Amino acid sequence: MITILVGTNRPHSRARIVADFYARLLTELGAPHQLLDLTELPADFLNVALYHNAGQHPDFNAFIAPLDQSNKLVIIAPEYNCSIPGALKSFIDALPYPGGIRGKTAALISLSSGGMGGALALSHLTDILFYLGTSVLPQRVRLPGISKHLSPTGELASPLFEQLLREQALALLAA
Repeated sequence: MITILVGTNRPHSRARIVADFYARLLTELGAPHQLLDLTELPADFLNVALYHNAGQHPDFNAFIAPLDQSNKLVIIAPEYNCSIPGALKSFIDALPYPGGIRGKTAALISLSSGGMGGALALSHLTDILFYLGTSVLPQRVRLPGISKHLSPTGELASPLFEQLLREQALALLAA
């Protein structure tokens, strides 16, 4: 099972558009998958699911339970201030340690309005995942200028981006 993680809690995000495209791609490839969207995080998880309260928040525990069914992850991380969104970092920090995502394989995707496509965000996220014992595919996909590559109806409309994501998905399935 593959879990696609929308790495922002911003409603109606571009990361969600990319996640929906990736889900359709995995369906086409016959790969079982599920979506975990940080917009559905419990509203109070920052105050009561971290540090000495780790593992004690029933709503957060229910939210992360699908991760136990997955051995592979796709993490879609938009670039926020030259790094990953705070919601994604807090989500990762609230996961059980050790455990959580240790031993899983992750495919990483970053997106940004700028020309670097979230390169720094990918670097930071890769370092975090390595520390946690998560394998990261070398096929990390950056999607620069994402706004220019969406159709008027909000669909991913870049043949190059679609090709890069397809190649990554195939590599993830082979891992």
